[in-house]
Amino acid sequence: MSAAPRWVEAINKALSHPDNKGKIIYQVATVDAQGAPHVRSQVHRAFTKPDGRPDLPLLVTSTDARTPKVEQLRANQRVEIAWWMEGSQDQFRLTGFARTFPSPSASGDISHPTPIPEGAVALKTLESQGFDWEAKRRELFNKMSPGMRASWCVPQPPGSAIGSYEEQKEWPRQVPSEPESEEDKKNAEIALSRFALMLIEPFQVDWVELGIQPNRRTVFTREGEKWTEQLVVP
Repeated sequence: MSAAPRWVEAINKALSHPDNKGKIIYQVATVDAQGAPHVRSQVHRAFTKPDGRPDLPLLVTSTDARTPKVEQLRANQRVEIAWWMEGSQDQFRLTGFARTFPSPSASGDISHPTPIPEGAVALKTLESQGFDWEAKRRELFNKMSPGMRASWCVPQPPGSAIGSYEEQKEWPRQVPSEPESEEDKKNAEIALSRFALMLIEPFQVDWVELGIQPNRRTVFTREGEKWTEQLVVP
């Protein structure tokens, strides 16, 4: 039976370190259609995998379907993550493919998932197994805090110009999981319509251990359906 690559265990071990509590923010870099790089911070939500394939792990995160990163992923599905965990002095750089899945009922282009590229074995396996993207999207949305859900109610897409910060006073600040009014219900529907699931499939992981002396660095590479490990100079 296939086994999970050792870097998954390394990340989970680092996350369990007492001094790494809350270190679930990583930087995700994309490239737009003109070849310009873009990077932003995102929250790591969980790992997932195709049924029976622990050797094909994916990272689960989320985004607003209206963000520029979604259009960038339509042009180029390659991404790279930089994840620094200060408590244990571990750095992980994960290179791979990403896919976003928005609300099927959203209007316009934002209702379409980004493509699954050639070479994305894990994403293609999920698709062939009948993975329920919409159920996963809703499951993740339901785990969000009321304040986070409210962020998807902002009328303009992220990065849009505003006249002043006074405009923000009109935006919802909380979207409770159990609507208490018609306005809450309306805001929950709006937030869900703009919320997109994002899965990231690594095919190479560069792990640097700076918490030990001498420092160590290991590069994990997926070759076909197997993961190799290569020790390199830190």
